[in-house]
Amino acid sequence: MEANISNNATLSIFFRYSIAQLHEKFAPTAAAIDQSVTPILYFIGILTNPLSAYIWLSRNTRKNNSSAIYLGTLSISHFTFLILHIFVELNYAWGVKTYNDYISCEIFNVVYYIPQYLAPLLVLSFTVERYIAICFPFSKEKYCTVHRAIMVIVGLSVLSVLLCIIQAYFWTYDPRKQDCNHRPEAVEGEQASILSIWTWISELLIFGILPLAALVFNVLVIMEIRSLTAGGPAYMSSGGGQAASTITLLCVSFYLICTWLPATVVYSLQQAIHIGSEYLTDDQIAADSTWKGYFTYYIVRKIVEEITLSNSACYFFIYYITGKHFREETKMILGINKCCKRPAKNSGLSDYQTVSKAKNITNGNSYATNV
Repeated sequence: MEANISNNATLSIFFRYSIAQLHEKFAPTAAAIDQSVTPILYFIGILTNPLSAYIWLSRNTRKNNSSAIYLGTLSISHFTFLILHIFVELNYAWGVKTYNDYISCEIFNVVYYIPQYLAPLLVLSFTVERYIAICFPFSKEKYCTVHRAIMVIVGLSVLSVLLCIIQAYFWTYDPRKQDCNHRPEAVEGEQASILSIWTWISELLIFGILPLAALVFNVLVIMEIRSLTAGGPAYMSSGGGQAASTITLLCVSFYLICTWLPATVVYSLQQAIHIGSEYLTDDQIAADSTWKGYFTYYIVRKIVEEITLSNSACYFFIYYITGKHFREETKMILGINKCCKRPAKNSGLSDYQTVSKAKNITNGNSYATNV
């Protein structure tokens, strides 16, 4: 029975297989990566992003610390994206229908794109803020404030929603494939279609130009830090919290660049990749050069997608490694300090010295950044 269906050239391949079954049969490497690596990233991101958001947005951390507002919002955005991505993964990797229906296709794709667009905008925003704080310190009190950060985040959120509304026009339910698909009128003209033009513009802007702009600002920040520290450790001693914050934000920004730019290149090629005839037997599909090109592209895309997905799951480790305040807060919440705390010797003298040093530090720095 299976052989008869497999060799029946009159049946569309989309009738014989679901999208997940099609990729599992002809691109098993991509299916294996999808079904093994992605759940691990879900586990990491869904556990750590709420913890990161809680620490960054806690009263002690966000006080006089606009960077914490950006990072806390970024953690919420990543958590939201991972939850939405689960529905996509169930559909394409496991063949479980989730949002595949009339109206829900349009709504889901609008909501699904919002956190993806918001994340690079947030990273660029706090990169620019750090650039102002380092390169124009006298403007810091005016532009690098918690209130301004909140206003910027609200504006970026509205912008992301406006950019994503058009996805409701691009996507619709395809009863023939029993899946969400691009609306026929949106793809008329192929490379000159409104979908192709919008994809090129939006993908290159959000996932190409914005990360490159962040890279430029990062380079300028690094150059300024080098010039400040050329004469000695004055910068580090006068603003240790600011230096730690700068290191954290630079790492976050560079990680975004390294994970998003490859995805931008791959997705930009998507419009040039075509599938072969859907009315071929399995053997013909396996030998067809057009289909082989598509499946090769799909495997590469899946590898890049996993790297990009790690961007939404693994920032916690950057925060923990580079930020002393974040590390201490994490240990306190998880109870690590209580389990691993060693009894102090000469506690009376040590406490006195610690308090004295703390007072000196507090009096010496009127503005500190908790990272």
